[in-house]
Amino acid sequence: MQVTKRRYITTLALLCTLAVLRVHAGEESWPRAWFEPVRTAGELGITHFSQSPMLDSRGLPPVADRLPVDPVVVVPLDTIGRYGGVARVTRDEWLTFPNVEGLVAISADLRTPLPNLAESWDLSPDGRTITLTLREGIKWSDGVPLTSDDFVFLFNDLLLNKEYSPVTPQEALGGKAVRISDRVFRYEFEEPNPLFVNMLANAGNRMYAPRHFYRNFHPDYVDRTELEERIIARHFVSWMAFITACRRQLITESADAPTLDSHRIVERTPTLVRLERNPYYFKIDPTGQQLPYIDRIESSEVDNHEIIQSMAVTGRLDFSAFHLKTQNIPLLKLGERTEAIRVLIWNRSVASDVVLQMNYNYPDARLTDLYMDRRFREAMSLAINREEMNDIIYFGRGTPSQVTAHSSSSMFDPSFVTAYTQFDPDRARQLLDEMGLRDVNNDGLREHRDGTPLTITLEFVDRETPKVISLELVSQYWRAVGIDLRLRIIDIGLQRERALANRMQMSAWQGDRNTDILLPVRAVWWAPVSSGWSTVMWNDWARWYSTGGEIGTEPPSEFRQLQIWFDQMRTALDPARRIEFGRKLLTSNAENLWTIGTIGLAPHPVVISQHLRGVPKQGVWGWAHRWTMPYHPATWYFDKP
Repeated sequence: MQVTKRRYITTLALLCTLAVLRVHAGEESWPRAWFEPVRTAGELGITHFSQSPMLDSRGLPPVADRLPVDPVVVVPLDTIGRYGGVARVTRDEWLTFPNVEGLVAISADLRTPLPNLAESWDLSPDGRTITLTLREGIKWSDGVPLTSDDFVFLFNDLLLNKEYSPVTPQEALGGKAVRISDRVFRYEFEEPNPLFVNMLANAGNRMYAPRHFYRNFHPDYVDRTELEERIIARHFVSWMAFITACRRQLITESADAPTLDSHRIVERTPTLVRLERNPYYFKIDPTGQQLPYIDRIESSEVDNHEIIQSMAVTGRLDFSAFHLKTQNIPLLKLGERTEAIRVLIWNRSVASDVVLQMNYNYPDARLTDLYMDRRFREAMSLAINREEMNDIIYFGRGTPSQVTAHSSSSMFDPSFVTAYTQFDPDRARQLLDEMGLRDVNNDGLREHRDGTPLTITLEFVDRETPKVISLELVSQYWRAVGIDLRLRIIDIGLQRERALANRMQMSAWQGDRNTDILLPVRAVWWAPVSSGWSTVMWNDWARWYSTGGEIGTEPPSEFRQLQIWFDQMRTALDPARRIEFGRKLLTSNAENLWTIGTIGLAPHPVVISQHLRGVPKQGVWGWAHRWTMPYHPATWYFDKP
């Protein structure tokens, strides 16, 4: 796996093409409403409501009866849209194309939670209780009213259920949900959790479930014998597996589960998922038209990224972004010549597209001794030629960066970005020499101190950011200073298995969770506080932390200090104290390089069909704010349905 001279020349040629084709978007004015709490029909004096013609013959109640008592008004980007059309996407765009609704939304500033399903919330003075009030009259897609029970059910009966969740998810640790009335409920925690609202903002539709549907498959509500019969009839091994697959929309029965999102599944086959507008969707536009504008979505089950790119460039998709990468931009721009597509260039929010993760808990002392030596980490960072990477992969439009906060964050400091990012292979060699890592057999590669071969295997999943070409370059840079780094691409299933079993020597993922929405509550890159498949540096220490010492191993003092700072950050009621401890974590990483970054804030292609309107020309692409949610995809429309 090498970046050959031929590939390098080809990339430079594409860069020249891009320079000719690049369109510099002018300043784009986003609606002020995208940065403020949404207003309602009552506040704006809207009294007449209308619906898409596709619903006229469905025998539904009048649209005014299907909407909440005071519907939410969403302001489109430019103009009022028009109804109709079928949007063609691929599987993972479910996460980005329909409006996925949560209790709380995220402002276009990427840092401010805003009311959504909940019209308001209140945090107790001690930070241990958050009380939420739902908007009156919101209904599920089957017409059943949304109530507090749907949130209490998800939290208490699923997240806190040891059968369903043997390891309690981080967002539910030390907590419980309490029903107060049909519209009011609260989350109670054993210790201060003042930023739980941030979790709710990122979670989208993961923090609730239609109790009236899922109670039919839950042992607390159905006799065990009867439940087993139901599950066997659906060819599942357990009620937990069935509910999980249904909630993730992986099975045919997903079409039966009600939703609050803008579109609902009506048919699922092995190759295609069809969605239609949710007739009970709770949002309208400023003229009183019930959203969404687009009537239907057809999602193809396509796993091959090259096929997805081909479909996007030839206009066979109306929206594509999830599986497109920076190096796709020149080819995609060429596709604009057909006038079938438009290529928008957003920027990813991640601090580093590739985060190099050394597994400090790997069961081989020879490797972990290297990893724990700061000189090794510094040498590996200095050996990376980030400027060259930026030119080859990102056309010079990325930012060489360590893994740190996004520039929009209150914890951002430019010095964290540039720490040890200079290219200095001579200094890297000197540090490795000081460590006693010598080339014993004169093959150009260093051995361990005891003379045994020093080989590091980096296993990774190739998705979302340009990991293959980035890691090929890193492998070459490290080999130039004598470190034999071998790359192995694996699928996400194997990544989950090997990461959680602590079998990976190194891995890589992108440095997300770095805006003010998630950094204060999920600082996974800067402290061993959450075990998972995408962060493999310290899963054993993280398990010790998250289980109160029941499993895992207590970390060394310097890593234990990171956990303490994280606790002080996430429980701080004073924002200034929160920032103080957050910067301690970020400073520690800048000084110690617990993780090593490459290039961040990179350009990301978003391909839309020629007739899709309402999509911003410029935006920020990232998971912390749910990709497109601040830009209200329910208001996107076709000018020629």
